[in-house]
Amino acid sequence: MADSAWVRNPAAASAESGSSLRHTLLVRFTHWITALCVAALLVSGVEIVISHPRFYWGETGNVLTPALFQLPIPASRASVQTGYGYVLPDQNGWSRALHFQSAWIVLFTGVLYLASGIRRRHFLKRLLPRPGDLAWRNLSTLLAGHLRLRLHTPQPGTYNTLQQLAYLAVIFGLFPLIIWTGLAMSPAFVSAFPAIVAVLGGHQSARTIHFFASIALCLFIAVHILMVFISGFRTQLRAMITGRAKEDS
Repeated sequence: MADSAWVRNPAAASAESGSSLRHTLLVRFTHWITALCVAALLVSGVEIVISHPRFYWGETGNVLTPALFQLPIPASRASVQTGYGYVLPDQNGWSRALHFQSAWIVLFTGVLYLASGIRRRHFLKRLLPRPGDLAWRNLSTLLAGHLRLRLHTPQPGTYNTLQQLAYLAVIFGLFPLIIWTGLAMSPAFVSAFPAIVAVLGGHQSARTIHFFASIALCLFIAVHILMVFISGFRTQLRAMITGRAKEDS
């Protein structure tokens, strides 16, 4: 994404022959920090789930409570009956520490990106679809092109309507939901703000919602990476590292 701070002279930065400014320093910084932290969150999150691959609804849930559903994988704790005759190595200690540390970094990085995007009106200028773009004819055409792996972008460095809707949903919907449900599983936070878990239906409900929201984020990341490869991996990667990309002549 673009249109953020930390660029002293955008005109000079985009004046290189055959190249234009695509991503500013702040966007690149927050992108790579978020990417590293999300990778750490996914790895540590898998380890946390393995320690107790059963999910419940409500406030309480344990090995004596009927599960809402259970993942068909072995656990890393012998007390969790999963039907397997063995348990995996318990990695719950370091995984929880890494998960919470990475989550706080993502939260602060996201606030920085959000504040800059609002100040620079990035979301209004680049991510808010025009009313005519939301017509079914346009959306169905774009969707058919994406399913055929044929992307349509109005101009280099811009987003089509499906991309705009996807980014808006992740930035203002999925990420806040993951943060909210994550905080709802923190005893210290819940004791100070009990309403954040009460609205969700309980501690175990927050954990279950957090799990499905994380799966949705993984799907978005997988599609995002696929689209990067289709649209030109080297060009997109160079733009996210250097901030500039060569324009077609």
